[in-house]
Amino acid sequence: MTNMKFNTNTLILLLLVAVAVARLIPHPYNFTPIGAFALFSGAYITDKRFMLLPLVALLISDLFIGLYTLTVMATVYLGFATAALAGRLILARRRTPARFVGGVLAGAVLFYLISNLGVWWVFWPRTVTGLIECWNFGLPFLLRSVAGDFLYGAVIFGLVEWHRHYLARDSRVEGSAA
Repeated sequence: MTNMKFNTNTLILLLLVAVAVARLIPHPYNFTPIGAFALFSGAYITDKRFMLLPLVALLISDLFIGLYTLTVMATVYLGFATAALAGRLILARRRTPARFVGGVLAGAVLFYLISNLGVWWVFWPRTVTGLIECWNFGLPFLLRSVAGDFLYGAVIFGLVEWHRHYLARDSRVEGSAA
């Protein structure tokens, strides 16, 4: 049996695929790993293209699920890009449980506010009252986003931190054997 080691980049690529595939499995609306993966991308991907990873996962799954109104799609994608930005601003330099909670809440709320602008523009009266009604109607979706981002975020962040700890432990053991 061979000893298989994955570097962090391989793990991130596997997470990207898993996130895209997980969205294809039946689930409650907005209870998907995309928001958590957006937050993760901002927190861990040092490349300036960090916002693209969650959008690629979203696009891959949208191609299978089906595309929808361009205005709504644009705001959904923008919402996830801002969730990645929240991960960058809140979690990139320092990751603590409190910052994780703040990042999840910021990412989910930003996604909710931005994505519902497209829903409002297409399906609701284009008035302040219509926007408020749209956001009010979307509150259950926000709650599911927060719950999904916490659950999937705990798994994704936990897996990567465990992996980093595991690799660090392995390198210390290998270094002491030399």
